[in-house]
Amino acid sequence: MPKTKTRVWDPAEHLVTEDDMAAYLEAALQEGDSALIAAALGDIARAKGMTQIARDAGLGRESLYKALSAEGNPEFATIMKVIAALGLQLHASPSRTAA
Repeated sequence: MPKTKTRVWDPAEHLVTEDDMAAYLEAALQEGDSALIAAALGDIARAKGMTQIARDAGLGRESLYKALSAEGNPEFATIMKVIAALGLQLHASPSRTAA
């Protein structure tokens, strides 16, 4: 039986449209996990081109990779700069959980 070749699944390869990117970030935001949100922003930035996003956000490319990595802990200001550079917006709505 021949061996099956596999490769790591990269979400950035599937984030083609602005709607894809917005839906992906929205799903991460709904989970409420800050590491997941940072990782999703990193995936979206890689899909759009990390160098250009870093430039548009006024950040160094290497520092942006580090901030949006699994080990990163970006400041909220960095997150907001990246979101703006990606052409996305954050929105708030009331929680639907019982109080």
